[in-house]
Amino acid sequence: MTTTATTLRTLITLWPELRNALGDRPIHGAFGLGLRGYLASLDQHDATEAAALRAQERNPAQLGARPIPLSLRVYDTMRAIEAALAACAEVTAAAVQDEPIPLPGHDWPAADRARRAAASRADLADPRRWRFRGRTPSGQHTALWLLARVEGRPGPFRKLSVEQERYIGSIARGAVARVEAVLDVADGRRELGAGHPCACGGTIEVYGGAGATPCARCTGCGALWTEAGVIAA
Repeated sequence: MTTTATTLRTLITLWPELRNALGDRPIHGAFGLGLRGYLASLDQHDATEAAALRAQERNPAQLGARPIPLSLRVYDTMRAIEAALAACAEVTAAAVQDEPIPLPGHDWPAADRARRAAASRADLADPRRWRFRGRTPSGQHTALWLLARVEGRPGPFRKLSVEQERYIGSIARGAVARVEAVLDVADGRRELGAGHPCACGGTIEVYGGAGATPCARCTGCGALWTEAGVIAA
């Protein structure tokens, strides 16, 4: 069984690839290159259509060049994952992060007050503390922070409970699944359902991912299709 720490490490490793994919140039007619290429070609189609609509509504001479993100699908995936991880870190920090050492009051002995104040300021500024002040951190940064909590690294924190670690694990698994789907690095399979039966009446299963050419197979008669047509029956 995959542990929460392993899942977080996978997410941390894949994040630079996801960031790079944000700038990948889409390729027309890329269905035969696998699901990632096919999705990229759809992104390009959407971008071209959006540009055409803007050209009808606005005068480019007034607004200047306004580039379109190369992969809206990757961008949306990154933002969704970052938001989910940040929310997870907020909940975790509220449960296990120790409160900073309070500043000394005027009733503290003068000789000890400066030392106590310095310790309080240092504790408050501890870089290991989770801070979320309106700007969502990168997914990799938050995953690293959550990994440190799961591994019990030193810092102003209490140990995670079993339920808290399970919660982090569920968020991490969902994030990894989304990254693998958009990068096309995981095998995928799903049934088309009753609305799309084979001519024989059997259920059709679609396979793809990990760079492989997508194909479909009938679980009834065994017919096999790719984008080139029927290759076995």
